[in-house]
Amino acid sequence: MIRRMATQEHAIPRFPAGFLWGVSTSAHQIEGAADEREPSVWDVFTAEPGRVKDGSTAAVACDHYHRYREDVSLLAGLGVDAYRFSVSWPRVNSPGGLDFYDRLVDELVAAGVRPVPTLFHWDLPVTLDWLERDTASRFAEYVSLVADRLGDRVKKWITLNEPAEHTLFGHALGAHAPGKQLMFDALPAAHHQLLGHGLAVQALRASGATDIGIANSHGPTWPASQEQPDLEAADFYDLLLNRLFAEPVLLGEYPSGLGDLMPGDVAADLKIISEPLDFYGVNYYAPTRVGAPQGEDIEFGGLTIPAELPFSVQEIEGVPVTDFGWPVVPEGLTELLTGMRERYGDRLPPVVITENGCSYEGIHDQARIAYLDGHIRALHRAVEAGVDVRGYFVWSLMDNFEWAEGYVQQFGLVHVDFGTQRRTPKASYAWYQELLRAQR
Repeated sequence: MIRRMATQEHAIPRFPAGFLWGVSTSAHQIEGAADEREPSVWDVFTAEPGRVKDGSTAAVACDHYHRYREDVSLLAGLGVDAYRFSVSWPRVNSPGGLDFYDRLVDELVAAGVRPVPTLFHWDLPVTLDWLERDTASRFAEYVSLVADRLGDRVKKWITLNEPAEHTLFGHALGAHAPGKQLMFDALPAAHHQLLGHGLAVQALRASGATDIGIANSHGPTWPASQEQPDLEAADFYDLLLNRLFAEPVLLGEYPSGLGDLMPGDVAADLKIISEPLDFYGVNYYAPTRVGAPQGEDIEFGGLTIPAELPFSVQEIEGVPVTDFGWPVVPEGLTELLTGMRERYGDRLPPVVITENGCSYEGIHDQARIAYLDGHIRALHRAVEAGVDVRGYFVWSLMDNFEWAEGYVQQFGLVHVDFGTQRRTPKASYAWYQELLRAQR
């Protein structure tokens, strides 16, 4: 049974002046117009039977490509400071592709909404492969093209979204595009994405950008017990999903032993990967309870965790869960941020929560309101504890194509009827709108 949280009654405390409030989306999940751009690895993946739970594709999705003005009106009505969207590399490679982002940015600026593009959110052109080093250089070339076109109006940039998930789900487990099942042989994809990030930072700096970050996914890792096998498994999981993607960027080094598994001149690459950032984006959804391997495949959160992995992911008992089955643990956000500040000290730039949200059905989505209320309060406790947090973006503006889940999971503040493309703001849209007014 899914348990719901009760919404807190007293007002959320005020955040510091200048705090950036926004919402996030990604190109492949909302744009549609697939026949007006090059194909991506996700187009190939979703065309294969059985890859997506409801058999759907993102060929039309929210049709944002044709309806972006309506969607910008929703943003303006919501009252957000900023909109985090992603630029589709395959679309930029196509005739007129950059023109769309030109129009979108103009519309956002005219509406008083700051554009915050993410330059890679998993939709890699089919001709490229993150297992190949050259993809990092090609990424930097594409970033330069986008920055030269949009940089007069775009001031805040994000290089990559969740390279950890793209590596694990897309290259190690095969649950996401490009559908490779390489297990630990997927590590070069992690390294080349991080190298692409560093080269993209250099390209953005060369274009005059002064506000650059990355959006890494993070969450506390909780051992299933204090027994040594569980502690060791949890440490390894934390190394693989948190530290592997933070420490090369923040410290210029891989966690002990992992650098030896990476291709190329790793020491030279790390100097590029650790180019200084202006902010560090954190995507937070939940902590993970991890124990020793259990000798069999485990179904968890819509994924199959293979028995051969040196850890198992286990249920966190006694907490509510979303429609996705993800645990709802707002205090995990406070724990995560204070822990990162303690671990990385002054090497941690100002933090922006680049994604936080939940999947719940229905337009009268009180459970989403309770989720957001709890997490924003937890974020404020991190600020009170001394963590330099500069912004918060809800995932997501509207219901969309949720990767391998298709259209089953609903993360939006706005409901989308995918048959008619009608947009209907949910109760959570009105709640966030009132929160933003109160924070002014």
